[in-house]
Amino acid sequence: MKLNHYVLALCAAIIVLSSCHSKKAALKGNPGDVVAPTASVADKYCEIMAVKKRDIKNGRLYSFIDFWMGTPYKFGGQNKDGIDCSGLTQLLQQQVYGVNLPRITYQQVAVIKRKYEDELKEGDLVFFDFDGKPFSHVGVYLQNGYIVHASTRKGVMIVKLHDIGMYKYFSRGGSVIVEQTVAAQVE
Repeated sequence: MKLNHYVLALCAAIIVLSSCHSKKAALKGNPGDVVAPTASVADKYCEIMAVKKRDIKNGRLYSFIDFWMGTPYKFGGQNKDGIDCSGLTQLLQQQVYGVNLPRITYQQVAVIKRKYEDELKEGDLVFFDFDGKPFSHVGVYLQNGYIVHASTRKGVMIVKLHDIGMYKYFSRGGSVIVEQTVAAQVE
């Protein structure tokens, strides 16, 4: 009889854990709100990006990143089983900033106001030309020269824009022009 209770408990645990697998990040506030991060999130990301804890201000952004961190890359994916670069960028812009970005990278590059690298701000998009293809990869600028992106090899991660494997492919960056995102989705 005890064995049946253990099997039942194990099955219940598996169901609970697998149902959590597909949930989206629990973000405080509403899209577009800047809410204070939890202490643990601020501690984690200030260390990763070598900034002061007080520089981690957008709790929605860093909680979103924390939820997706390490999720494997999957072309066309947009859930915890796998996500691609443009899917991550689209969800981030939608859930953190309340901006409905197009789904495909080449459409996303069409809705930015181009900036010089030293003008990039948290939430700006950064594009790369991998495999000789223009705008084949996208990430989101954070701060202190760091970006978050969905790497084909390591999944969702934070790296320096100037990492040797990234910067040689860097193409452009800029801020999202909200009015153009609507027009791009209609086309």
